[in-house]
Amino acid sequence: MGIRFDGVTVAYGGDVVLDALDLTVRPGEVMALLGPSGSGKTTALRAVAGFVRPASGRVFLGDRDVTDLPPHRRGIGMVVQQYALFPHLKVADNVAFGPRAHKVPRAEIRDRVAEALEMTGMAAYAGRHPRELSGGQQQRVAIARALAVRPDVLLLDEPLSALDAQLRSGMLAELARLHRELPDVSILYVTHDQVEALTLADRIAVMDRARLQACGTPQELYRAPANEFTASFVGNANLLPVTVGAGGVSLGDAEIKVDTGGALPGATATLCVRPHLVGLGDGPNRLTGTVGEIQWRGSTHRLLVNVAGHRVMADLRELRDPPAHGDPVTLHFAPEDAVLLTAGVGADG
Repeated sequence: MGIRFDGVTVAYGGDVVLDALDLTVRPGEVMALLGPSGSGKTTALRAVAGFVRPASGRVFLGDRDVTDLPPHRRGIGMVVQQYALFPHLKVADNVAFGPRAHKVPRAEIRDRVAEALEMTGMAAYAGRHPRELSGGQQQRVAIARALAVRPDVLLLDEPLSALDAQLRSGMLAELARLHRELPDVSILYVTHDQVEALTLADRIAVMDRARLQACGTPQELYRAPANEFTASFVGNANLLPVTVGAGGVSLGDAEIKVDTGGALPGATATLCVRPHLVGLGDGPNRLTGTVGEIQWRGSTHRLLVNVAGHRVMADLRELRDPPAHGDPVTLHFAPEDAVLLTAGVGADG
C-alpha cells in the first residue's frame, strides 16, 4: 500500500508549515523526508498518521482517502523520536499494546508479539521493563510494537536521533535488513541526517521552508541535484557562481568546460562540483588558488582553497606531503563531474 499527498497544506495560526505537498510513496518503497528543522517533514508524517488535519488537500493510503479518518482507523505503525514506551509495562506487553487495542484474538496476539520481537532481535528481552534496556534496545522494542499491528505503512520520525553514532550505524543496518524481510510495507522515514537518508531510502524527498524542493533516488539527487539547496543538503558540494559562455562557463579568469544545457550565454548560474571529484595538480578544468585551510581526516585530507575569491573544497586521499596554509595549488575536475544549476526548483514527486 502506498501513500499519496494530494496538494496537502497544513497551517498553524495562519502560519503555513506544509505548503501544497504533492508526493507519492510507492507500495513497498522507503521514502525519506529529508530537511532541516522547520522544513515541514514531520508535519507531513503527522498528516499521514492523522495527528494533524490539512487545511486543504487530501491524504491517501493506497486508493483510500484517509484525510478524515482518526489515527486508529488508518492501519499504520509509527515510531517516534523518544520511542514512547510504557515504563510500567514489560517489553512483551508494550509490543502487545497495539494488537490489544485493535481487539486481536489473544492467541494471535501472542504469535504477533513473538514474531515482532524475533524480527527485531529482542525475543530474549520480552520480560524486561524499558528502564532495563539500552537506548538501542528500546528503539528496537518501539519498532517491534509498530510491526505488531501488521501495518501496510510504517512511519518513522527521527527514530535514531537519540542514539550515539556507533549505535546509529548499527540500527541503520538493522532497518535495512528489516525492510528486506518486509518488502510489501511502505516506509516514510523522517530525518535531518543525510547519511541515514542516503543509506536507507529508495527515494528521498528534500524539504525546505514548508515546500518540497526535489524528489529522486539518492544517486539522482547526489549526482544531478535540482537546485542549490538540494546540492548543499544532500552531501557536501562546491557551489560556485559562474557566467555562462558559448561552450562552458567562467569563474574569474578560469574557463570551465561543462554541459550548459539550455542556459543562454551571459547568464549567471551556479556550478556544483562534489569535493571528492576535485583533484590536486594539472588536469581538465584547472582552478588555481591558495590553500586557506587543510584538515586531516584520517584516510583523507580536505583542502579549502581560495579561488577567485571563493572557497573550493577538495577531498583527497591522504597526502604524504600535503601543502601548507598559503601555498599556491592547482585543482582540476572532469567536465562530466560538474553540474550547472540554474534558477528554479525541480521537484518530481
